[in-house]
Amino acid sequence: MVWLILGLVLFLGIHSVRMVAPGFRDRLIAERGESAWKGIYSVVALIGLVLLVWGFGQARQVAPVLWVPPTFMAHINLLLMLPALILLVASQLPAGYMKRAVKHPMILAVKIWAFGHLLANGDLASLLLFGAFLAWGVWNRIAVKRRGDPVFGEPKAMYDGIAAVVGTLIYLWLILQGHLWLFGVPPIAVA
Repeated sequence: MVWLILGLVLFLGIHSVRMVAPGFRDRLIAERGESAWKGIYSVVALIGLVLLVWGFGQARQVAPVLWVPPTFMAHINLLLMLPALILLVASQLPAGYMKRAVKHPMILAVKIWAFGHLLANGDLASLLLFGAFLAWGVWNRIAVKRRGDPVFGEPKAMYDGIAAVVGTLIYLWLILQGHLWLFGVPPIAVA
C-alpha cells in the first residue's frame, strides 16, 4: 500500500499545487520560467503515475475486501465509462457545445471514472485510489470555479462529434481488450 499512497501523494500533489500553493507555482515560473515549472511538473507527475499504477497492482493483491459490490454495480460502472471517455476526449479538443456546457470536461471525466470504479470495487486499494481521485476531482472543480471558469469562443458541433466517436472507440477497445491488457482485469466477467 505504501507505493500506492506515495504515488497518489506525488501525482495528485503536483496536480494540486495551483490549489494549495499558487504563489509557489507563480514564483517558480517568474524566477525560472514556465518551461522549468513544466519540467518539474512532468517529472513528478510521471513518477507519481508510475508509482500509483505499480503500487495499485501490488496493493490489489493483498488489500482486504471491505465489501462485495452487487453485480449490477459493475454494469453501472460500464455505463458511466462511456460518457467519462467522451468527456475526456472532449477536454483535448477545441470547444464544442459539450465543452462549453461542462466547462471542465476532464475534471468531470475523472469524477465519473472514480465514482464508477468505487461502485464496482470493494477492496481497500480501490477505495484509496478511486476515492482519492474523486475527492481531488471535487476539490479541483471547486478551486477552478473560484478562479473563474474558462470562456470559450463560438463552439463547433464537429468537435462534439469527434469526441463522441473517438471516446466510443476507446470505450469499445477498453471493453474488448484494452482494460485487461493495461490493468490485468477484464471489465466484463467471462464465465
